Amino acid sequence: MKSSKIWFKGLLLAIALNFTGAAAVHAEDLLQSVKASGVLKIGLEGTYPPFGYRDSAGKLDGFDVAVAKAVATRMGLKPVFVTTEWSGIIAGLQAGKFDVIVNQVSITPQRQQVLDFTPPYAYSSAQLIERTSDKRNFKSLADLKGKKVGVSLGSNFADLAHSEPGVIVKTYPGAPETLSDLADGRIDASINDRLMLPYLIKTSHLPLRTGALLNGAKFEMGIPFRKGNPAFAKAIDDAVSSLRQDGTLRKLSMQWFGTDVSQPIAQ
Repeated sequence: MKSSKIWFKGLLLAIALNFTGAAAVHAEDLLQSVKASGVLKIGLEGTYPPFGYRDSAGKLDGFDVAVAKAVATRMGLKPVFVTTEWSGIIAGLQAGKFDVIVNQVSITPQRQQVLDFTPPYAYSSAQLIERTSDKRNFKSLADLKGKKVGVSLGSNFADLAHSEPGVIVKTYPGAPETLSDLADGRIDASINDRLMLPYLIKTSHLPLRTGALLNGAKFEMGIPFRKGNPAFAKAIDDAVSSLRQDGTLRKLSMQWFGTDVSQPIAQ
């Protein structure tokens, strides 16, 4: 009987140790996985200029692409990009289709409940887009009550539009579809990132103009990844912090925007 008890206690100890070991391995699985493969898989739209888009040769280019490459290099990894529509990009990350997203993902309390984020690498705010011929000149979301506002499905701009009672929110797969409907008069205005609008309007060749910046709609962009990976979190946080400290983020900001978007917007 005594020997049975000893054997049983030993079995329980072995199970406990095995469980603890498994938990430790699981906590480092993502870092171990990317180090073993030598690859960091990065989710992005690839249709969101000037952040991530394909150039005339079909190669991915843009501010977020450059940031992602710099982060991967700093981690000693090769960047491999996986393009996907914005509406499914968070689900793709959670399903393990890629390791991180570098696609102007704003850090919000809701997203932080299900994902971990690096420190911010860029700061921006929401801005209205209108037709050039529209004389109404909306100044705020309140001015758009009873009007149709187009936004990308699942974006923080969609959340913002829904936050104003009376606004009729129309969702689209991405910016190109939204702006096409705006130019055609199917919606009254759109909301998007102030950093991308000059480039987007210029290259769309549509009769559109930038509108008012929306008060209280400032965003911090970070790189999200799946929870439960503390070793990976430290490695990628250190990479982003080092890019800020050595001036790389500022250099990329100046290259793509002519201003340092890696610093918070002045109040």
